[in-house]
Amino acid sequence: MEPIKHHKGTVYPLYRSNIDTDQIIPKQFLKRIERQGFGQFLFFNWRFDDNNEPRSDFSLNRPEFNDVSIMVSGENFGCGSSREHAPWAIQDFGFRVVIAPSFADIFYNNCVKNGILPVVLPKEQVEELVAKSENGGYELNVDLENQRVYDEDGFDASFDIPDHLKQMLINGWDEISITLNMADKISAFETSRAE
Repeated sequence: MEPIKHHKGTVYPLYRSNIDTDQIIPKQFLKRIERQGFGQFLFFNWRFDDNNEPRSDFSLNRPEFNDVSIMVSGENFGCGSSREHAPWAIQDFGFRVVIAPSFADIFYNNCVKNGILPVVLPKEQVEELVAKSENGGYELNVDLENQRVYDEDGFDASFDIPDHLKQMLINGWDEISITLNMADKISAFETSRAE
């Protein structure tokens, strides 16, 4: 997993509450078992019409949001089923950070396990970021080490994240990596157990 300590990127505002995992990645695209290739299906039913043509009325299809890597959204982001394909699609599309007033618990943890930083900020600050970013081209800094989100125009907010999740993201660890970090202790235990 790619570590994330500090990320500077362009913001995409999708200010809707209760965006569930079926909206993030619809069920018909869950047939793959590998983690790659899901980005093309992100928000599929919103991005494309019945003929699979891009909808002109959905903001992510606008050229000013071509190279976004930070998403700002509404409350309860990632609710619904606990499909891990949702963060896979978000990451494969190019997002490294998702900012919202709240997240569904399982989705929040699945983000961390897949190298996406979920940032919880108060609704008022999220709305400020949405307003700043709705015309495209708005850049934001996300500093995980110091737990800050800031821009060049005076916006500065702090966020909380459990320390063990912070360490996973900073070091690029998934749960297997954490286990492998204890390989010496595991070997010693297995040796003493055999005796």
